[in-house]
Amino acid sequence: MNEAALEYVKLVLALGEHDADFVDAYYGPPHLREQIRTERPSLSVIASRAGALQTRLAGLESPSDPLESLRLDYLRRQTDALVARAAMLQGTKLSFDEESKALYDAVAPTHPEEYFQKLNAAIADELPGSGTLAERVEAFRREFVIPREKLDAVFAAAIDVCRAKTAEHLSLPDGETFTVEYVNDKAWSGYNWYQGKYTSLIQVNTDLPIFIDRAIDLACHEGYPGHHVYNSLLEKSLVVDRGWLEFSVYALFSAQSLIAEGSANYGIDVAFPNEERVAMESETLFPLAGLDPSRAGQYYRIHELVGRTGYAGNEAARNYLDGRFSAEQAAEWLTTYALMEPARARQRVKFFDQYRSYVINYNLGKDLVRDYVERRCEGDAQKRWDVFAELLSSPRLPSGLV
Repeated sequence: MNEAALEYVKLVLALGEHDADFVDAYYGPPHLREQIRTERPSLSVIASRAGALQTRLAGLESPSDPLESLRLDYLRRQTDALVARAAMLQGTKLSFDEESKALYDAVAPTHPEEYFQKLNAAIADELPGSGTLAERVEAFRREFVIPREKLDAVFAAAIDVCRAKTAEHLSLPDGETFTVEYVNDKAWSGYNWYQGKYTSLIQVNTDLPIFIDRAIDLACHEGYPGHHVYNSLLEKSLVVDRGWLEFSVYALFSAQSLIAEGSANYGIDVAFPNEERVAMESETLFPLAGLDPSRAGQYYRIHELVGRTGYAGNEAARNYLDGRFSAEQAAEWLTTYALMEPARARQRVKFFDQYRSYVINYNLGKDLVRDYVERRCEGDAQKRWDVFAELLSSPRLPSGLV
């Protein structure tokens, strides 16, 4: 299997030469990347070699060791995603659902417009007043913007509290660390660039106002116990301890991303269940940001209700990418049903343009990871962390979470 893993790594790096977003992280042997950059095989050659790798992996007998068996399934599914992405780059057209299945091993449920209208009605009850519901939500949220001059202090405090909580329950690799940068003109609000050797660069996009909930969301999602911890544990458990080279490269458009994004989003709830989060932020982050701590409960009650509209983004992306919505219609849908203010909705449509069906990984991914962990922890808080840690350290696939 190690020979197949080496070929997989080479193919991921090769496809990354044609698709700037494909290789999200690589910390394997530098000479492999230099070799690929020198050879720079064509898309047709990559597709041919990937097809051969599929055949080779299909012919391997499933190992008796459960983790080795997961490894083989992982390599097979990741190779399938690589084949699909190579075909897309060569002009193959897939529907939104076909693409998400081919790349991420999952298809998001479809919700009718009436589903989101009912959600909006519940939110409207909490925010009576004039103007559209999206305008009322935005006006409410703008009372909780982190001032730019206080942003770094608030994020630093959020990172500290997230790391401390995670370290209480998970054994983090020695020397793990990350740095934060503030950037502009991106299609995303935050990003973790894993560097290897248990280090990450986390970038925060400051194009739009940053609300108080984003401090813990980004500190958890991008850091602890999210992407930084996920990548660090995979490197320690599977690359360093077992020598599995395929985990030294992260193909963004692959099934691994549903696990990565889903665990990063669910990790927020693992670290800070709602009441605990409100209490912690009332004592620390709200005062640091110059916000009224007594309103933290109200803010997170509205935040939780608005969060239920997350699947509206999937519907906007599905209709837009399948040609039923224009960019303007997709943004309007996001404003109406995801309750995004227009500038944020337009930014999200740019995300659709760049990352396409990747959007399912955030909400469907969180639901699948949450259900997987909750079925196994049986309501026990420490067991929840244990199951979560096992998931972060293993090569499990989305289809294996059901």
